[in-house]
Amino acid sequence: MSVMKKKMFPLAVSALSLSLILSGCGDNNSTASPSASAGSGAGEASATATSSETGGTSELKPYKITMVYPGDAPKDLQQVQDAMSAYLTEKINATIELKPIDWGSWMEKTNLMFASKESFDVVVSAATLGYYSNVAKGAYLPLDELIDKQGQDIRSVLGDDIFSGMRVKGQIYGTPTNKEFAASNGFLFNKALVDKYNIDLNQINSLEDLEPILRTIKEKEPGITPLFEGNSRFLGSLVLNGQYDSLGDGYGVLNRSSGELKVIDKTEAPEYMEIAKTAHKWYKEGLVNKDAATVKDWGLMQAGKAFAVMQELKPGKDAEMSMAWGFPVVQKQMDVPYTSTATVAGIMLAISKTSEDPERAMMFLNLLYSDKTLINMLDFGIENKHFVKKSDTVIDYPEGVDAQTVGYRNEPWMFGNQMNTYLFPSEDPNKWSAFQAFNDQAEKSIALGFAWDSEPVKNEIAALTNVSKQFEDAIISGSVDPEVYIPKYREAMKAAGLEKVIAEKQKQLDEWAKTK
Repeated sequence: MSVMKKKMFPLAVSALSLSLILSGCGDNNSTASPSASAGSGAGEASATATSSETGGTSELKPYKITMVYPGDAPKDLQQVQDAMSAYLTEKINATIELKPIDWGSWMEKTNLMFASKESFDVVVSAATLGYYSNVAKGAYLPLDELIDKQGQDIRSVLGDDIFSGMRVKGQIYGTPTNKEFAASNGFLFNKALVDKYNIDLNQINSLEDLEPILRTIKEKEPGITPLFEGNSRFLGSLVLNGQYDSLGDGYGVLNRSSGELKVIDKTEAPEYMEIAKTAHKWYKEGLVNKDAATVKDWGLMQAGKAFAVMQELKPGKDAEMSMAWGFPVVQKQMDVPYTSTATVAGIMLAISKTSEDPERAMMFLNLLYSDKTLINMLDFGIENKHFVKKSDTVIDYPEGVDAQTVGYRNEPWMFGNQMNTYLFPSEDPNKWSAFQAFNDQAEKSIALGFAWDSEPVKNEIAALTNVSKQFEDAIISGSVDPEVYIPKYREAMKAAGLEKVIAEKQKQLDEWAKTK
C-alpha cells in the first residue's frame, strides 16, 4: 500500500482539519442557495409568478406529471402522491405520479423506457446513471429556454457557475440537486462496535491502520462482516473516486494529483493494481462479504450485520444514514474533498423528450427548488403521519414510528433544493452551512466544466460498458486475483476501443482548454 499511503491517505490530516473548520461555519451566503428560512414563502411567490405568466392556474389545462426516480416503493406511496397532487393542483393545476424503480434494475428499466419512447416527464439522472450517453442519444430535452421562462428560481438557487459545468454542446440538460458539489471518500462504521472496542477513528489514516481493526471484528464478532462491499461501494472505489477525475464515464480519466490535462487508462496506473491487491487480500481472509461483486443494495450494513462500508462522504453523512438505517453509524473521511464536473453532475433532474407538457414539468422542477412545503412532502411524506415538526427546521418520526417502520421516506439528496429540507434531531443544526463550507474549501479539478460528448464514439462506449460489467466490480471488490484479471481487463478494454475513446476525449479536452 505504499502508493496509496503516499498519495492519498496523508490527505486525511487535512480532511480532519476541514471537519473541525466545518463545525464552526456560518450561514450560507453564496450563489448556491438562498437560506432555508426563506421557506414556503419563496415557493408561494414563485408559483404566483409562474401562474401569472401563463394566465393563472385556471388558464392551465389539468396535467399529470410522471416522475421516475431510483428507490423502493414505500407502502404509503399512494397517500403521499395524492397529497402532493392536491398541493400541485393549487399551484400549477397538475397532479403527480411517482414511479420509483429499484436501484438494482434502474439502468435496465430506464434504458428500455427511453428505447420504447415511453411517455413520462421528469427523471433522475447523474454522471454515473447515463447522463452523458442519454444526452447523446436525445433522451432528454434541452432546458435553457424552459429555465428562462418557468425555472427562474432554479437559476437563482444554483447560480451560473454550477450550470456552466452542466452544459453539453452549449446546452443544459439537467438541473443538479442543490447540495454538496464536492466529493470525499472514507468509511461509515457501526457506532456500537466502535464504542465496544474503544476504536479511535482519528487513528485510522490508512488502510494499514484499518486492517487490524477489521481482523478484531472478525475474531470477536461472529456473524458480523468486518467490511461490507456491494452496491458500487468497494475498497477500490477509494482510488477510482479519490484519485481520478472520471471525465464523465471513467473510460479515460485524469490523475487528480498530476496537474496535467492528460487522459489515461486508469487500469495502467499503479494505484489501481495496488488497491486491488489489498482488496483481494482482505477478501481471501474473510474480512469482506463473499458476494461483494454482485450485491445491489446496502445488504448486511443496513441490516446491522456489518461493521464498516466504504462511502462517499459529506458533512453529516453519518447522521443521515443513522436515520435511514435505524441505528447509529459514524464516519471517517480519508481524503480531501474534490469538485469535478462529475461531482457537480452527481445527481440531477432531467425532462424526458417524451414529455407531453415540458413547460409544466419545468414549473414542477422550479417548485422543487423554491417551495419548502413541496420538497419536504416529496422527501418525508405527510406531516403528523410520516413526520412531526419539532421546530420550523427540525422534524422527527411520530411516536411509535422509526426509520424501519415509517410508511414513506425518500432520499433528500436526490431532489431539488436539499438545503430547504428539514433536519432530524440527530443532525447538525448547521448542516447546510457546513455543506457550503465543504463546497468552498474543496480542491477543484483542472477540468471542472468540461462536458464529455460521447456521441462520436458511442459504439465503443457501449462495448466498453459491457466489458466493464464483466470485470470492474469483481476486481475492485477484491473478488478475483488482480494480477490475473487486470491484464485481461486491460486487453478487453483495448479490444473494445478504449484507445479510440481516450483519443477522442483528449481531443475534446484540448479544445475545451483553449476556450477555458
